[in-house]
Amino acid sequence: MWIARLGRVGAAIGLAMAVVLGGFGRPAATTALAKTPQNSSDLSTVELPGDLGQADFQVYVPKTKHTLRGYFLDYWRANGAASVYGNPISEPYASADGHYTQAFENGVFQFYPELVWTDSPSVLLQPIASTALADRLGTFRRDGRRGFGGGDPRQAAWNSVPADSRAAKRAVANGGQYIEATGHTIYGPFNDWYQGHEGWAYLGNPLSQPVAERGMVVQYFDGALLMRDEDGNVTLAPLAKELAPELGIDTRGVPRNGLPTFKESLFMTMDNPYPQGSTNAPGRKWIEVSISQQRMWARQGDTLILTSLVSTGIPPNNTLQGLFHVRYKLPVTDMAGAVDSSGAVVALGQQAAEDASGDEIGYVVPNVPDVMYFNRDADALHGAYWHNNFGNEMSHGCVNLPLDVAHYMYGWAPLGTEVWVHE
Repeated sequence: MWIARLGRVGAAIGLAMAVVLGGFGRPAATTALAKTPQNSSDLSTVELPGDLGQADFQVYVPKTKHTLRGYFLDYWRANGAASVYGNPISEPYASADGHYTQAFENGVFQFYPELVWTDSPSVLLQPIASTALADRLGTFRRDGRRGFGGGDPRQAAWNSVPADSRAAKRAVANGGQYIEATGHTIYGPFNDWYQGHEGWAYLGNPLSQPVAERGMVVQYFDGALLMRDEDGNVTLAPLAKELAPELGIDTRGVPRNGLPTFKESLFMTMDNPYPQGSTNAPGRKWIEVSISQQRMWARQGDTLILTSLVSTGIPPNNTLQGLFHVRYKLPVTDMAGAVDSSGAVVALGQQAAEDASGDEIGYVVPNVPDVMYFNRDADALHGAYWHNNFGNEMSHGCVNLPLDVAHYMYGWAPLGTEVWVHE
């Protein structure tokens, strides 16, 4: 039996699909944020995430005395939790720029509902670095001490460079990149971190060249500040924590009220059936699927967590290749629709299966377990109980997993987890 995807016929996994914005683009960053933004605890003024299979409980982070729940909890876990973005320093609030928002030590998460049904992440970082730059430019000397006007002697670091400049060409020649939107380059360890953490989506564009500050080398981006120490290690600076008063972020802690302390084990559906490395490893979660090898790898940062044979799509319903994200999860669901004489999916849903006629063939696969949709063609990672032929193409586009692997992955991979499918 084959499993069908909700694909090119434009179905929407039971929900209306928003207009696709395309690529890994992000809404344009604003200029420096207002000095006294009118943030609000009244969440009725902003659009909240729908029920897409995010965690259905709330946790507490004792270190900063704040809570996490739902969509932001999922995206925080997907992107490395405290090891990357730090701990939460606020409760969720309605930001002055109209988004459902929560601040963490190293960045401010914002929900973008228009990105939910695209291949991009739908939680991005608020562009707060422009505020930091507005504070720093002209007010800091080369030694990092506060100055008294007269301009910043490091001014060249903030100036954009032409695409045909020596600096831009050198960056590209050395494996870096030139960002035309802001006229700055990203290269070396900064570029490695940027590429390894989907910086184009989360951090946005560079706002400076690398510059000496904080006793190390730093580079400003729309949503965050990257720091590189003398050993070449790159991390995010606690920019949101430093700017919280200026940005009007309420960082006062809240009582636990009986909530569980955050730990990854709270989300696990079962023990790892094929453990490769510690699930407490630092770094973001990501899933790699090789079509040629018919294999999946689940990683946390550089640590391999699990690997398994899989079954991807048989032509004409090939599994779509590219960079995607877990965007909709169901513990169990029926999959139904109709295929034509070539085997291509032409209609979806129970009614389509019942109405199939002529050369169309209806199908219904009940109780498909641990379903995680990850792209606009509605390909999904899910358990397959109808075959044990993993390592061979078997599906209508989804990535079939052994039942134990699928069940473990359902707890391990929150919404926002990157899924990279390639030949």
